[in-house]
Amino acid sequence: MKRTPLYEVHRNLNAKFTEFGGWEMPIQYSSIVAEHLAVRSIVGLFDLSHMGEIEVSGQGANELVQKLSTNDVSRLSDGRVLYTLFCNETGGIVDDLLVYRHADHHYMLVVNAATIEKDLAWVESCNDTGAEVKDMSEETALIALQGPKAIDILNPFVPKRDVSEIPYFRFTVGEVAGVPTLISRTGYTGEIGFELYVSAADAGRLWAALYPTVIAAEGQPIGLGARDTLRLEAGLRLYGTDMNDDMNPFEVGLGKFIRFKNRQFIGKSALVAEKKKGISKQMIGFQMLDRAVARAGYAVYQGNQRIGSVTSGAPSPSLKCSIGFASIKSQVKPEDGKIDIEIRGKMHPAKIVTVPFI
Repeated sequence: MKRTPLYEVHRNLNAKFTEFGGWEMPIQYSSIVAEHLAVRSIVGLFDLSHMGEIEVSGQGANELVQKLSTNDVSRLSDGRVLYTLFCNETGGIVDDLLVYRHADHHYMLVVNAATIEKDLAWVESCNDTGAEVKDMSEETALIALQGPKAIDILNPFVPKRDVSEIPYFRFTVGEVAGVPTLISRTGYTGEIGFELYVSAADAGRLWAALYPTVIAAEGQPIGLGARDTLRLEAGLRLYGTDMNDDMNPFEVGLGKFIRFKNRQFIGKSALVAEKKKGISKQMIGFQMLDRAVARAGYAVYQGNQRIGSVTSGAPSPSLKCSIGFASIKSQVKPEDGKIDIEIRGKMHPAKIVTVPFI
C-alpha cells in the first residue's frame, strides 16, 4: 500500500491504520467519537496527502477543464475554487473534485485518492486541446486544519495576512510557519477550516509546527474514521460509496452543480435527456429511530416493498443517533417520511430527514 510523507509521524502518535483507496492511512488516534467532537468544538489536524493533484496548464487548459466539468469553470477568477463533477458520455460520474484556478490557462484539479490513476487517464484521453497535464500527487502533501478555532490557530503562522479574510472557496499562496503553502478556505467537515497544500518534502515541517498548537488548544489529530462521520453529518457525498460511474448527478442530489447554458461538456447530451425524462433513483438522508446502525448495502423498505439501499451510514456523535444516505426509487413518496431498514434480518424504523444533518 502507498503511504503519505507523514506515515512515521502517525506511527509515533500510535495511530491505528486502515487501507483506503490503496493507501495505508490512520483511521483513528484516540477514538472516532473524541476526534469528531474535537473538530466540532475546537479543532482537528488531518493528513490528507493521499488525495490527488493534477495540474492542467498551457494553451488549451481553459478549454480542456471546461469540457471536462459539469460546473462552469469559466466563472472562476484567479484564486477561486469550484466544486464540480467529471461525467462520462452516458452521464455517469467519473469523479467529484475541486478545481483551483491559479491563472488563465493554469489549474489544479484535486481528485479523490482512490481515483487518481483513473482520473489522470480520463483527463489525458480527453485532452485534444494541447494542454499540458501533469500528475503532481506524489510531490504534493495536504494537511487540513478544521474546526471553530482553525482561524485562531493558523493566523500566528501566516505572516502579513489575516486568514479570516480569505473567503470560502478561495485560496492564496504564501507561507505557513515558513513553509511555502497554498492556503485554501475549503474542507470536508462542515466546519470553519483550511486545506494546506505543500511540497511532500515540507509536510513533516508543517505538521510539526501546527501540531503542538493544536494540542495546546485541546484539539486532536484526526483519522479517516472521524473524517467520514464529519462529512456525513455535513451532508457531503463520498465518491465510490454514494456515487459512481453508473450514477448521474441528479440521482445523487448534485444536479445543482451542472451548468447547461451556453456551454458544452462531456455528458451534457445524456444529462439533458435524463433531466427531461426524469430520474429513476433519488438520494435521501435518513435518521434511525432506534439504536441500530444502518451500513452501506442494507436494504431500505416501505411496507413490504424494497425501495432501495443504504449507501453510507454511521453513528452521529453530534446527534447521538445513527444517520446515513440511501438511494431509493424516485417514484416512492414515503408516507410521513417513514421507512424501514433491514439489518441482519430484522426491520428497524427510520425517518427521512433534510440534509445536511447538522
